[in-house]
Amino acid sequence: MVRYLLKRPWLKRMAPGLPVGGLILTADLALMAGRHVSRLDGSERRRLLALVREARGRPSSLSDADRRELGALLASLEPRLFVGSAVRRVSPVPLPKWLF
Repeated sequence: MVRYLLKRPWLKRMAPGLPVGGLILTADLALMAGRHVSRLDGSERRRLLALVREARGRPSSLSDADRRELGALLASLEPRLFVGSAVRRVSPVPLPKWLF
């Protein structure tokens, strides 16, 4: 659908100088990220945010149990599937399925 919208002349004329295509792709990727985050229930999302806040960008500042819990929560988000679907969506050429 994104490719269809980007080819429409009315969309190109809508706002000269505004990267409308980039905005549409960014919104599309944000929706995809939201679908992946929605795989966690509310308590898991809160715990994930608490662990990330506590780590302050350094997982070594967490205890071993907290690090394992953070890893399990991140694994349930399926980051490889998210990156694969995002690259497939943005890429102008079809990618082989074995890649992602």
